[in-house]
Amino acid sequence: MSARRAAFVLGSLEVFGPLSMDLSMPLLPHLARDLHTSDSLAQASMSVCMLGLALGQLVTGPLSDRFGRRRPLLWGVALFTVFSLLCAFAPTIEILLVLRFLQGVAGSAGVVIALAAARDIASGAELARLLSLLGLVGALAPILAPVAGGQLAAVLDWRGLFVVLAGVGVALLVVSATLLPETLPPTLRHAGGFAETGRRFGVVLRDRLFVRYLLVGACTGTAFFTYLASISFVLQDGFHLSPQAFGLVFAMNAVVAVFGSLSNRAVVRRAGPARMYVLGTTATAVAALALLGTVVLGLGLGLLLVVLALVLFCYGVISPNSSTLALTGHGERAGTAAALLGMSSFAVGPVVAPLVALGGSPELTMACTMAVATTLACVLVWATVRPRLRRSQDAPPAGAHHADDAGAQRGALH
Repeated sequence: MSARRAAFVLGSLEVFGPLSMDLSMPLLPHLARDLHTSDSLAQASMSVCMLGLALGQLVTGPLSDRFGRRRPLLWGVALFTVFSLLCAFAPTIEILLVLRFLQGVAGSAGVVIALAAARDIASGAELARLLSLLGLVGALAPILAPVAGGQLAAVLDWRGLFVVLAGVGVALLVVSATLLPETLPPTLRHAGGFAETGRRFGVVLRDRLFVRYLLVGACTGTAFFTYLASISFVLQDGFHLSPQAFGLVFAMNAVVAVFGSLSNRAVVRRAGPARMYVLGTTATAVAALALLGTVVLGLGLGLLLVVLALVLFCYGVISPNSSTLALTGHGERAGTAAALLGMSSFAVGPVVAPLVALGGSPELTMACTMAVATTLACVLVWATVRPRLRRSQDAPPAGAHHADDAGAQRGALH
């Protein structure tokens, strides 16, 4: 499978996360009014979906190591379609929250298996380049979803948007079934049950450098999902933008994140994933602190959007390099390792994001949360990950079946 075809197919699978949240985002305030609930519970419909995306990966990732990538993926996409349709008929916020959680669990198959399949076919700087291209293709969802959601809001209510999501699920099922070959040969799958799955989790978690990537990913994930969950309230309620205008602004920010991924793809061969990872994490923290200063000083919507775009540009640089470095040496456990990576970013955000609606100023709460989370990520990288990268041995962990260029990646900071 060529790199471009792989990027298109795997990038299409990664849209489950952003699509599940971004399409309905412009209508969250309307959802709250229609179901006679609070803004916080309306945001919680996104949070439980994120939680499902996190926990579901811990199931579908290891299953893909045992049964191959295709079977768990096809089941997940099919169930995502069913639960999306059921969300459209939810009579109460309580039932909607349950269905959104199940929708996230099913959609997690696309997120985790896309990353595991990419690791099956590439490693090192080439994996970083592939994941950057994946981010470019996958970014079509956050670009198109809010725009489409904003425009559809003129003719559909929030229930209609979930019907649209079900239709997208059908399309992704066709793409998965017809264009994605099996990337994990039978000889590389494990035949064990729960005991073997537990052993594999243990092997990955004993990799201390991997655990550090998980912690940094939890921090950056908190910042990113706080942005996703709060930005509609910040722009529509705080700055009185219409759903259509909000969708366009959100799409422009997504384009900026695409440029971050493209920039990383252009320079990662020369600079190395490790250096780009440290640079991206540091720049994200600086931009988030600037965002906080902009809000505190009341410098206006224009500057707020510019600084927020810088945060998203830097996030586009971080993401592919973080995954590349963390998956180094875990080729034969790619599904298990990818599950832990996805869980680390998806699980923390849902806990923090609903707090935005509880504060007196959504923009201040959003900016504070993003600044604290990205600063903590930066401190972790400079205090623990960067020194560890310098000291690490060139040899990958025992059991890796890929010829990982671990020495090149870990020595990129010298």
